[in-house]
Amino acid sequence: MKISRRSFLKLTGVAFGTATLASFGFSDNAEAAGVPVQYAKEVTTICPYCSVGCGIICYVQNNKVVGAEGDPDHPINEGSLCSKGSSVFNLSYIYNQQGEVVENPKRLKKVLYRAKRATDWQEVDWDWAIAEIAKRIKETRDSTFERVDENGVTVNRTRAIAHLGSATCTNEENYLYQKMIRALGIINIDHCARL
Repeated sequence: MKISRRSFLKLTGVAFGTATLASFGFSDNAEAAGVPVQYAKEVTTICPYCSVGCGIICYVQNNKVVGAEGDPDHPINEGSLCSKGSSVFNLSYIYNQQGEVVENPKRLKKVLYRAKRATDWQEVDWDWAIAEIAKRIKETRDSTFERVDENGVTVNRTRAIAHLGSATCTNEENYLYQKMIRALGIINIDHCARL
């Protein structure tokens, strides 16, 4: 079968259009189709992540966030959102512009731990989890700490641990994290707003 370039482009356009329409779904159940719930209240807010200040429309029903999308009327993002902004409805709490708190019922609020080579997650106590994290950081730091490099220069560092900062923390929290991370000798430091 011989297809001209023009026919190929037409067929590709039709296939793309069909796939796009199919992705919207034709289900009677709006939630199952990914469409915001019909009677949800639209609440505008600002994305809490990388401090660009993108506008978001959250769909709130019974004081719970059930969906979120970019605000097309917002001058910064004009309706578009990055992957972090698109997942804002996964946050535990969001403050709307009226100062009301809306909560996500699907947000994980318990510590889950999966032991080495285990297939299932188990719920553990917060105190145990924090103590275990501290123990593992200390063991890793102590076993990989370099006081001087191969040239005899004092470096006081470990390359075995990395730190990824959080855009949802305040400046003060991030300042304290940096102090702690640098005091441990960690040199692999990055921030999620860059990713």
